Amino acid sequence: MITVPKLLILLVIIMVVFGTKKLRNIGTDLGGAIKGFRTALKEGESEGEKVAESDDKDKVIEGEAIKTNEKV
Repeated sequence: MITVPKLLILLVIIMVVFGTKKLRNIGTDLGGAIKGFRTALKEGESEGEKVAESDDKDKVIEGEAIKTNEKV
């Protein structure tokens, strides 16, 4: 199980290896990537809804109604 002291020790080791400036850049890049991903998901959902709405309006359903005396 990972405890708070273990996480702090791990953070100190990572800061020594990478340095605080690189970690800050990595955090900024990661945050920007996540924000871009969420924005793209929202845009994709709204475009999908627009396409679904326009598809429903343009559809023509063809068929033939047949009356049968069979009981279901």
